[in-house]
Amino acid sequence: MRSSKAPCAQLNGRNTDMFGGARAAVAASLLTVGLAVSIAPDAAAAPSYREYVALGDSWAADVSLVNLDASQVPVGCAQSRSNYPKQVAAALGVSTFRDATCGQATTKEMTAPQSLLVPGINAPQFDRLTPSTDLVTLGIGGNDAGLADVVATCVTFGASHCTDQWVVGGVDRMSALIDAGKGKVIDVLQGIRARSPQARVLVIGYLAGLPTNSGCAAQSGIPDSDAAWVGRKLVELNDMLIAAAAATGAEYVDTYSGSVGHDACQAPGVRWVEGTMPMSSTPQGVAVPFHPNQLGANHQAWAVKNALGL
Repeated sequence: MRSSKAPCAQLNGRNTDMFGGARAAVAASLLTVGLAVSIAPDAAAAPSYREYVALGDSWAADVSLVNLDASQVPVGCAQSRSNYPKQVAAALGVSTFRDATCGQATTKEMTAPQSLLVPGINAPQFDRLTPSTDLVTLGIGGNDAGLADVVATCVTFGASHCTDQWVVGGVDRMSALIDAGKGKVIDVLQGIRARSPQARVLVIGYLAGLPTNSGCAAQSGIPDSDAAWVGRKLVELNDMLIAAAAATGAEYVDTYSGSVGHDACQAPGVRWVEGTMPMSSTPQGVAVPFHPNQLGANHQAWAVKNALGL
């Protein structure tokens, strides 16, 4: 993972600002004669936020099998105790934080309740927004395109090719579904703006779940050519989110670029997205298949914090 730390301002343990003492003396002398002094800081301070709301699907909830958190949503949402929204909220030190993210959510569940497989209902995610909300993260769109369904049909362990079902007569139905999702995401972003007009809105992209030019049937259960096709659908999905964010004045946060080479085909400790079987172990924790593990959640959190200047 790339480091977000700024270059060190010290050399061999000594402060390299040799004029610091002189500047302090000048400031002190000016203040004694009633003159206001302003010394520019080395870097602009990161903006502060008071009310942060996280919205989204399972890749925003960073759904977990063992690290479940039901403090803000029903347990059926499978929300992780250490997902990226919680990491961001902790870093910001916000006084109010609401995490509405939930597995299997679509854009519909922003304004409608979501019935869960485990008994329970997640209230409409927009219910967490208020006029005083000043930061919103949104990770949505994959389920509207049916990406989870296509992955399930592709797990054939070599028995057949799912692209035969999704690409017919030269028409890629998954690409068409992704394109159709743009209007839905735009509606969601406009809905956020209507409810929280002062909020800074970040649209969070999807990680590189599979490579775009190869595969790993052993880890994914997906024939190599199909795996590469699924990998390219994630790129298209992010391109759609970029366009939707641009159309509404929201900001897009790229989690994909930094995750290339950390897909489900990689070894434990390297991969940030799980394959067919959730095989990652401590310290990553066990993740739901084809979802970010803890390393993936950490990268998502880093990308968001970096976008916020933290």
